[in-house]
Amino acid sequence: MTPKPTAAPAGPPPSEQIDRRIAELGDWRGETLRRIRALIHEADPAVVEEWKWMGTPVWAHDGILCTGEHYKAVVKLTFAKGASLDDPAGLFNASLDGNARRAIDIRAGETVDAEAFKALIRAAVALNAAAARARARRG
Repeated sequence: MTPKPTAAPAGPPPSEQIDRRIAELGDWRGETLRRIRALIHEADPAVVEEWKWMGTPVWAHDGILCTGEHYKAVVKLTFAKGASLDDPAGLFNASLDGNARRAIDIRAGETVDAEAFKALIRAAVALNAAAARARARRG
């Protein structure tokens, strides 16, 4: 039996959709997403941008690293496996009770320590890569 062909995703590429979302926001939330996106690319030049769940920017490398949601009062960066990451700088300030995710809520006028954030991204990449290697060994 031959696999069914998969259709190319409809619409513009995720990077263009993220560009459009940043421009549409046109306020501190758009600027925050732009800055965070740049930091993610600095930390992991091989990161893959995705557009999921009806309009959420997602950054992935061997699995989801984090999402970039925006609300009226915050930009929320949710790390899919954040509970497994060391956070010595204490950036995680939301979703602290779960077994898997952790989030960083950024409010208007707040900034994120760039080096600490990039370290979290690199740690998330390493965690995903280790899980990918383990899956490959299992076959």
